[in-house]
Amino acid sequence: YGGMGLDFSYSIAVAEELGSIRCGAIPMAVGVQAGMATPALTRFGSEELKKQFLVPTIAGDFVACLGISEVGAGSDVANIKTTAVRKGNEYVINGGKMWTTSGCQADWMCLLANTSEGPHHQNKSLICLPMNLPGIHVAKKIDKLGMRSSDTAQIFFEDVRVPSKNLIGEEGKGFTYQMLQFQEERLWAVASVLTPLQTIIEETIDYTRQRKAFGQSVLHNQAVHFRLAELATEVELLRSLLYRTVALYVEGNDVTKFAAMAKLKAGRLAREVTDSCLQFWGGMGFTSEVLVSRFYRDLRLVSIGGGTDETMLSIICKYMETLPSK
Repeated sequence: YGGMGLDFSYSIAVAEELGSIRCGAIPMAVGVQAGMATPALTRFGSEELKKQFLVPTIAGDFVACLGISEVGAGSDVANIKTTAVRKGNEYVINGGKMWTTSGCQADWMCLLANTSEGPHHQNKSLICLPMNLPGIHVAKKIDKLGMRSSDTAQIFFEDVRVPSKNLIGEEGKGFTYQMLQFQEERLWAVASVLTPLQTIIEETIDYTRQRKAFGQSVLHNQAVHFRLAELATEVELLRSLLYRTVALYVEGNDVTKFAAMAKLKAGRLAREVTDSCLQFWGGMGFTSEVLVSRFYRDLRLVSIGGGTDETMLSIICKYMETLPSK
């Protein structure tokens, strides 16, 4: 379909390298194309759908977005309210999506909607939705704390008609397909933060070595160089967990638990590294002139997007069989 036919480990290598870009939004936008909106289409979509949506997306001619979260359902994916009702050879879509990355400019959306009245985990379907159809209203571009070079949209659907052949895979399997998509999204997120965290630590070392306070460099203080050593160690541990998880995934294993662990640690560590290093930059760290302040804002999203830290903890507990039954 225009790609290189390589396994998922190469996608992770790309994500890690994109971390060299000195902003979080560009790797995220590429990640939406590569690891969020297209895995289900690639794995379960019809040949016709792949030619219509996947080929131009891989070529870079189409921008894709992922329509999952809603005002009342962020990490609680099962609770979405958007409906796609089958009428003849079409679905009629009503509802809305929130916090949709690239939603203002997208050519198509991988949409999760309720296609029946059944149980929450069996009544959803994924649909390839062209974004130029009548009844699609991009309400606004959301003003965000970080990732400010990325557009994030609130979108409403009012009697939007889409051909039923745009269904990805089987009807009612959308929740399962989306959970599989989340694995690749979460691993991409982990990979994309490794280089920024390493860069922040290195730049903080350089700055604190030059910056003088009380007659010596700031780096000379044991509290500073010990803390930076701890943070560098944590980054390498995260890298090892990611590589182990990706290797297992490429071999065809279920990596839900490890992916959740890696995503949880990446979000927590992104906050820890940026906060600690910003402190060592002093007043300069509180300006918009240095990279650490930008990543302090941009990487805060890692603990929220693609499933919150709390959702990751629940997944891990489920696999540990320690999650209380309802």
